[in-house]
Amino acid sequence: MKKIFVLTGEPSGDKLASEVISKIKMKKANLEFLSVGGTNLERLGIKTIYDQKEITYIAFTDILLNFFKIKRKIKDTVYEVLKFKPDILFSVDSPDFTMRVAKLVKEKNPKIKIIHFIAPKVWAWREGRVKKMKKFLDHILLLFKFEKEYFDKQKLTNTFVGHPLLDKKIIENIKIDQFLDKKNIISIFPGSRTSEIKHHMPILVNFIKKMNIKNPNYNFIFHTVDNNKELISSYILRESIQNIEIINDDKIKTAVLKKSIFAVVKSGTVSLEVCKMNVPSVIIYKMNFVNFYLAKLLLNIKFVNMINIINNREVIPELIQSECNAEEIFKSVYCFLKKPDLIVKQKEEIKKTLETLTSPSSSSEEASNIILSYIS
Repeated sequence: MKKIFVLTGEPSGDKLASEVISKIKMKKANLEFLSVGGTNLERLGIKTIYDQKEITYIAFTDILLNFFKIKRKIKDTVYEVLKFKPDILFSVDSPDFTMRVAKLVKEKNPKIKIIHFIAPKVWAWREGRVKKMKKFLDHILLLFKFEKEYFDKQKLTNTFVGHPLLDKKIIENIKIDQFLDKKNIISIFPGSRTSEIKHHMPILVNFIKKMNIKNPNYNFIFHTVDNNKELISSYILRESIQNIEIINDDKIKTAVLKKSIFAVVKSGTVSLEVCKMNVPSVIIYKMNFVNFYLAKLLLNIKFVNMINIINNREVIPELIQSECNAEEIFKSVYCFLKKPDLIVKQKEEIKKTLETLTSPSSSSEEASNIILSYIS
């Protein structure tokens, strides 16, 4: 029986991996799986060798502070992969963890084919990494067409599969009357990592207070995952604000987002999902000073949002670091709500950009075909 080890490092990677693996399981039944994964892979019946939370770290200082713990986890993971003897190691995102594991696995067992999904952003920083990656990766799957040139240059086999958040999916007609209450919805995405939530929640709560003073006729819905619902609730419960809800069910989140008139979104891949649903937005992000300084030092891009990076201008407003405060978010959001022409313009520009990012079928379909080509 052929074997696949699925390697992820955080919840978003677990979700992306599960979409690809579900396609693989439909096409080929006699496969054995093992993983470092989360709830999405577990729902597919795939065992994880330990809790994914143990290796989910966000930034430079977190990695430094947990260096020995991460190093030990890398060693343990390599041991488990080699013991499992997979035909394919399918690694997804989280390069600081997954790439280190992949490199050691290839050194110890070159026969294992290694396929990585979501290329590291070499166009943003450390382009030289590609030369090192080609020594241990057999194939890399790309989200964006413009990335190909960086990997073609080093002759690392690659395929553009498109972004999974832009795949065409059937959206179920789910009733969300309990969230409407004759008020317009503003969706809020505070982040998926604990450190992001801790940085963003006090700011977002104060933003909502300012909005309520100006106009109380909005419902603010926080989108989160199971693991973070309690943490987000703790910030909200400190305040006596009635028009806030928290949702963690994916189907309800999609229905709520579809009905939203605006969104405040943490910088990251979720912003593309918001764009896909044709919801206007602003981007926010705040981190500690050391991480911000290091990012500024290392990154060679002007913007953090992919729509803005592709267009080389601010299609979606970015409120980063010092500008990520309650007052600035309030001003930006209220400006859009009072000027519908700005919303129309943003939607038009986003639609044109998204057309260049979609794959022929779906990213999970394309990725599953590549993986199966290595074991058929």
